[in-house]
Amino acid sequence: MQSVVLLLIVGIVDLSIGQRYSPFQWLSHLRGRRRHAGWQAEDVDCPLECDCPSTSFTAMYCHNRNLQHVPYIPSHIKYVYLQHNQITGIQDGVFDNATNLAWVVLFHNQLNSEKIGKNVFSKLKNLDRLLLDHNDLTYVPPNLPKSITDLRLGHNKISKILPNSFDGMAILTTLQLQANVIEDIQGAFKGLKSLTFLDMRKNKLRKIPDNLPERLQQLYLEFNNIESVPAGFFTMYPKLQFVRLAHNKLTDKGLPSSVFNISTLIELDLSFNKLERIPVVSGNLENLYLQANEIKEFSLSSFCRAIDMTNFSKLRTLRLDANAISARDIPAEAAYCLRRVAFIDV
Repeated sequence: MQSVVLLLIVGIVDLSIGQRYSPFQWLSHLRGRRRHAGWQAEDVDCPLECDCPSTSFTAMYCHNRNLQHVPYIPSHIKYVYLQHNQITGIQDGVFDNATNLAWVVLFHNQLNSEKIGKNVFSKLKNLDRLLLDHNDLTYVPPNLPKSITDLRLGHNKISKILPNSFDGMAILTTLQLQANVIEDIQGAFKGLKSLTFLDMRKNKLRKIPDNLPERLQQLYLEFNNIESVPAGFFTMYPKLQFVRLAHNKLTDKGLPSSVFNISTLIELDLSFNKLERIPVVSGNLENLYLQANEIKEFSLSSFCRAIDMTNFSKLRTLRLDANAISARDIPAEAAYCLRRVAFIDV
């Protein structure tokens, strides 16, 4: 009974204090009470709506809090997690107190491009990762820091990439733009000298983007409206290893002779298109996906130029299911040419 009375008295005292103070004084009072309760300085500096564990001195966790704005960020914080909230905008100056931020995680919010300040990220000279996927952005935020290496803008409403969208971002290595409504790039990738990973799945591209970075290794273009591959495309990008063009509108007419016959390709996905023939590929290719096309014959010459014990493909995975061929169409010589394939799915 004494414990109940004590709790009621504490509640009354807190309520009376809350009535005497303004909202800002009330927050200050709570922080002061935490200080007297033995909290460390970094905990006291942490916004009440977030967690700043003493074991992770530079991290601030504000995810899943129904926040509608970016809270105050202490100057020592480097990693701020704001995902799964209801934040619609970010005003200029919000990050001015925490210019050492390395990670800003804002995916699954309601960010609107018109409500993001033009210089909101510009002072974050050490920013490495900016995660803005699953929002309502209609264009790439301007004046992004040149220090970013990982930029995620997937699952937004971006329709156009302006030529200066990524100006100066020479060390950007990963760029995710999947699930937007992009139709044209306008050469915006030209200056991304370090880019190795580009994801543009589920957009409205009618052609493969021009002026891709020479260091690109992974290119994902599934679920677009691409009808052809430019002649000599892969010779311009000699480091490409993984290319996915599934769920497009590719036809034999849109594929120049031997366009895929390059030694660096490891994985090529051409499934769910309108191809009638197996294209010629490099002997170094390891995974080839051609399912759900309109292929009518099995051409062994697409994999091996000569059929003997010394010439064979490095192919390990070959999918040809959901085409107009069957196992009977595979010649016996395939056992020599495709000796590394575990099985051919037809």
